Amino acid sequence: MTMENKQEVLIQEDEPVSPTGQYFSSSVLSVSILFVLESEITYNNELTMALLKNVFLPINPRFSSIMVMDDHGLKQWKKVHVKLEDHIKLPAFPSGLSPESYDKHFQYYMSKIGKEQHPLSRPLWEIHIFKYPTSNAAETLIFKLHHALGDGFSLMGALFSCFERAHDPSLPLTFPSLLRLESNSKYKRRSTWKRVPKFLSMFANTTADFISTFLKSNVDVDDRTPIRSGLNGVEFEPVTVSTVTFSLDHIKQIKAKLGGTVNDIIMGVIFYGTRLYMESAETCSSNASSTVLMLLNTRAFTRYHTVNEMAKANTKSSWGNQFAFLPVSIPKVANAETANPLKFVLKAHKIIKQKKHSPGVYLTGRFLDLIRKVGGPETTARCIYKTMKNSSMAISNMIGPIEKIAIADHPCKGMYFMVMGAPQSLTITMVSYMGKLRVAVGAQKGFIYHQRFNSCLEKAFEKIFKASVT
Repeated sequence: MTMENKQEVLIQEDEPVSPTGQYFSSSVLSVSILFVLESEITYNNELTMALLKNVFLPINPRFSSIMVMDDHGLKQWKKVHVKLEDHIKLPAFPSGLSPESYDKHFQYYMSKIGKEQHPLSRPLWEIHIFKYPTSNAAETLIFKLHHALGDGFSLMGALFSCFERAHDPSLPLTFPSLLRLESNSKYKRRSTWKRVPKFLSMFANTTADFISTFLKSNVDVDDRTPIRSGLNGVEFEPVTVSTVTFSLDHIKQIKAKLGGTVNDIIMGVIFYGTRLYMESAETCSSNASSTVLMLLNTRAFTRYHTVNEMAKANTKSSWGNQFAFLPVSIPKVANAETANPLKFVLKAHKIIKQKKHSPGVYLTGRFLDLIRKVGGPETTARCIYKTMKNSSMAISNMIGPIEKIAIADHPCKGMYFMVMGAPQSLTITMVSYMGKLRVAVGAQKGFIYHQRFNSCLEKAFEKIFKASVT
């Protein structure tokens, strides 16, 4: 670290980096989250600086800390003085181009910053202001946050604390309600004999989930397909990030006919759309083995916390990386074009229901913790890396505000996020906002044809919607 870049370390007690934070900042894994905000107007840099200083930094000490190694070889968060100007990036491109031309520049820039490593000499976050008009926004704001800071749930909650309602800042943001776990009292009212089948089913699901995760991190490798190149170092390949938007009202209409949840519907769409895309390549077998890693929030609660709530001692557990992933096989089909599209939704519902009743994610977490205690964080990180590399894609979803929001008096037209740095050719993320579900597709450039893939998702949704409401 040079004298110019070295930051003044403040004297305070260090905070240990969580085990998951160490995994995602290891020699084999460096994962970041890009959160994209599409603004209706151009950004005022002075207002943005004030927001960062007065609202963003106070949310959590990690935004003002760097990772350092202590005398025992363990990573700690060390509080430092933050120079905000070092964290704000303004990319330069030719002026006077069309929005379509800036769309291409924006895609290039997203791929570029997604692959760049965070400088370890300053806190692990950046803000990039793309001050050019694209097809979707007057200007675009990109928050780049290292995954070691926290998972999507805690980081999104922090960012939403910086926002306000565009039309009435005095009112809090509201979010779609989430289904909660069944009450234990319902289970207690059942007779002993009725509990037995449920227990056996849960035991079988737990065992299957744990074994599949263990095998995926060791010997079970997905086939090479049009969605999995299998290249070594695929995490360093350029990525094209594009999005598809679906109506939540239409998704709810499908849900009303088929039952289940919104997640079941969209997972069915992704399963079906992916098979349509794979089938479009003549070299792909209909029996090709392809696995999705589903990222699951393991918290006991299902809502974001405000800044004040995060500051309270009894809610500090809301922060950090508290998630797990489970491998799910993409349903196989002889002919995706002629298959019943509703079967993919029903299959997704069955799979997700099984996962909800399986403590496999917690058992897997215990297993990873055991590996960490025996072999250290780097060994565990290599295990996670292999699990991701051996699968075909990862899926993560978040909920966003119901009403239009603004950041520093800048109304937001749309939002989405993408996970960068994972050793996979395909990553899909979802976030809801103002009655729409934005699906972002991170595809290995030159290998996955993202426009065709997006068309397959749209085709899958259209066929599922038509089959369910007619």
